[in-house]
Amino acid sequence: MKGILYLEDGSVFTGKGFGARATRVGELVFNTSMTGYQKILTDPSYKGQILNMTYPLIGNYGVNETDYESEGIHAFGLVAKDIASSPSNNRSVMNIDEWLTLQNVPGVWNVDTRMITKKIRDEGTVKSVISTEDIGLAEAKRLCGESALRQDWMKEAGAKKRFRIEGEGPRVAVLDFGVKTSILRGLSSRGLDLHVFPYGSSAEELLSVSPDGIFLSNGPGDPAEATEGVETARALLGRAPVFGICMGHQILALAVGGRTYKMKYGHRGGNHGVFDADAERSAITSQNHGFAVDGESLTGRGMIVTHVNLNDGTVEGMRHENLPVFSVQYHPEASPGPNDSAYLFDRFVAMMKGGKAQCRKTTR
Repeated sequence: MKGILYLEDGSVFTGKGFGARATRVGELVFNTSMTGYQKILTDPSYKGQILNMTYPLIGNYGVNETDYESEGIHAFGLVAKDIASSPSNNRSVMNIDEWLTLQNVPGVWNVDTRMITKKIRDEGTVKSVISTEDIGLAEAKRLCGESALRQDWMKEAGAKKRFRIEGEGPRVAVLDFGVKTSILRGLSSRGLDLHVFPYGSSAEELLSVSPDGIFLSNGPGDPAEATEGVETARALLGRAPVFGICMGHQILALAVGGRTYKMKYGHRGGNHGVFDADAERSAITSQNHGFAVDGESLTGRGMIVTHVNLNDGTVEGMRHENLPVFSVQYHPEASPGPNDSAYLFDRFVAMMKGGKAQCRKTTR
């Protein structure tokens, strides 16, 4: 198959196609991780995006039955320098080409992914067309021009109905914007009793299970579009301890009256340095976000910035000055450190043990 990647600015990259015979329009982004393509592609936060991998060889360890962050691929397409058709891994059940075909996702390889990455770094993320259907440039240009990029994918990326992961520890109500399986595993491995609620659930619904804590998950899209989620989070503040990750972090900022903004090309990869001011130490983190919290907008809102990105100084974490509420922009469950950030889950557990009393004290 022939493969084509057409960018909104008119740039064209032609290569070989793999995966499904399909054409998709999405936001072209790059990821700097050297491993983990199966987890990355199945992360709901990539919904609506075409993923350009900077690591040159993709598929070398195949696809297995366990490294899923959701039930299937959420990314709209995959771009690679080279792909491996004969993976070497005793857990592998199929190669990357077979997997993308099964998931109805197009891929393009044998293109200059370094040039694509440099273009995104200079010009920012761009709307693009990926196709393995041998479409012409005129058709690609038409599709790119006529298709609008959705920014509210969080409304359908997560659970469609409420479910429970039983545990004997504190009860947690999870508001699902597109939660990763690894995050739920990180919470449940600490014995937490998880009640997962779909997007659009009200504060009253979450509080109906008498939670000891509230968790706001990751998810795709522009946090400003998650108006129902922001309203719910605002209503939950002071009712129980709250922990947010990625989209959940941004939702918290909006809930207290802060602002978020779209970054030029975002942070996506497993090698981002973050400084934790409270612990006075740095950590290597895994990240996947195209929006960030405006630190200045938090002034006078009760939130204190606790973590900053060591590359560009953007906000990576915050906590409330009175309430048991905190969040991080990065992904502690992804473990690139590998255990640098695992303490955040433990902090949430410890916070829940005395958190309700603190909520009552600070809201009287």
